[in-house]
Amino acid sequence: MAQIIDRRLNGKNKSAVNRQRFLKRYSEQIRKSVSDAIAGRSITDIEQGESVSIPAKDISEPTFRHGTGGKRQTIYSGNKEFTPGDKIPRPSGQAGGKGGKASNSGEGMDDFVFQLSKEEFLEFFFEDLALPNLVKTKLATIQDFKTVRAGHSPNGVPTNIHIVQSMRGALARRIALRGPYHKKITDLEKELAGLSLIPEADEEHKEKIRAEIKSLRAKAARIPFIDPFDLRYYNRIAQPKPTTQAVMFCLMDISGSMDQNKKDIAKRFFILLYLFLKRTYEKIDIVFISHHTIAKEVTEDEFFYSRETGGTVVSSALRLMDDIMKEKYASSDWNIYAAQASDGDNWNDDSPICRNLLTENIMPYLQYFAYIEITTENPQNLWREYLKVKDDCANFAMQRIETVGDIYPVFRELFKKQLV
Repeated sequence: MAQIIDRRLNGKNKSAVNRQRFLKRYSEQIRKSVSDAIAGRSITDIEQGESVSIPAKDISEPTFRHGTGGKRQTIYSGNKEFTPGDKIPRPSGQAGGKGGKASNSGEGMDDFVFQLSKEEFLEFFFEDLALPNLVKTKLATIQDFKTVRAGHSPNGVPTNIHIVQSMRGALARRIALRGPYHKKITDLEKELAGLSLIPEADEEHKEKIRAEIKSLRAKAARIPFIDPFDLRYYNRIAQPKPTTQAVMFCLMDISGSMDQNKKDIAKRFFILLYLFLKRTYEKIDIVFISHHTIAKEVTEDEFFYSRETGGTVVSSALRLMDDIMKEKYASSDWNIYAAQASDGDNWNDDSPICRNLLTENIMPYLQYFAYIEITTENPQNLWREYLKVKDDCANFAMQRIETVGDIYPVFRELFKKQLV
């Protein structure tokens, strides 16, 4: 029997296939570990990998072995206790635990622990999330085109002429048109050569043949080297191009009622949204807008750690967002998303203004707007006005967050895949 020995060196990713098979097999346990990790992570390490622990009982493999049943005879050397026919009692034993109190008998097994990479961690986190179907439909209607070559055309401008293709066409045309002439010339030349071997051949007939050959050669020579029919031009068509850039507007209330704990919850939510969009688009711009009674565009540090305080006028942030959208981000070139975090506290007369700004000026140009209200109190007037926006706009979503542990389920609820 021949044996084949593979002596090739193992590649860098020699276990990649086995690892993917393992991740797929224990996806439920890994998904639960990822969920638990997100709920308790700090802001700075939210994008890192994770150590996943799988109970030993979940990775046990079925095995086949010879059983101990049936009748058999065994001879043990040095036996001084038993005689034929004696029954040997089954030995007693207990399995040890996986840590905790020490055991004086049996054996145990620790949980299996392995490390998820950053990419694997995010893959499990976002695997069942997607932009809502309504948003995908809207994305598909955005008309953005790029010009690409699509073969050749007999019509075009001189700057787009394809020289090689044109010369090929001209050569093929000349060969095709000259073919009959060359064949007839060859036949006449053979006939003339045959008559030359006959002394009594008619000279007048020979001269007619020579004149016909000359005429045919003149006709073949008059075939133009290149004809307008031969010209070929590069054909270019407008091909639909998916828009691969997005802008995310982050709006947050920094009034006196938004303490640092609420800002921390908001930042975690914004980071999750950023990571989510980053997996879909090649380029993402982030615009931070903070507001109390006055709104302004700020840096990330100012957005999350600003010490400003004051009253609350939410419409100021929406007006500033509308101005920035019109000035910097044309809807035909950018996919626009927005997320707003607030505790729901707003000046009573301002909430209807916010609703009008959203429904008339902002929502028609957005792919998605997610509003989260960070509070443990009853909904206030801003929440009630935003409920009206939700009824009017399919790309508007809103959820309430009370604690850090609510961030993960709320985010998944806002961006869960829609069943077809």
